[in-house]
Amino acid sequence: MLEQLDAYFGALYPAESNHLMDIDALARPDVRFLVARDPGGQAIGCGAVVERGGYGEVKRMYVAPSARGQGVGAALMERLERDARAAGIALLRLELGISQPEASGLYASRGFVSIGPFGDYQPDPLSLFMEKKL
Repeated sequence: MLEQLDAYFGALYPAESNHLMDIDALARPDVRFLVARDPGGQAIGCGAVVERGGYGEVKRMYVAPSARGQGVGAALMERLERDARAAGIALLRLELGISQPEASGLYASRGFVSIGPFGDYQPDPLSLFMEKKL
């Protein structure tokens, strides 16, 4: 699944505009990484929240093309938000690329609003930044 995600983002954006976490980083204790599976057990989506001290950052959100439009992304976000609240996280932030209108639409429909760059991110004409108070 992560290889599909990396290839997808690699086709959309230059390397300097991709802010991906590798497998080792996703295994850290401050990361909640979820995988959505179809009834046969095949991975069809994933997403993570990283605790950043004061907020959680949504990372590695992806839904396989064959599963898009079926509510997988919304279900992943619902669970990530619920888990973040349970962990005491009151604010979620994310960075995404401008070539992902479906993703930005999903986030906006869940109450995320546009903000400027945060954390270590620098302004990038290919990036959008959003946040949601939980």
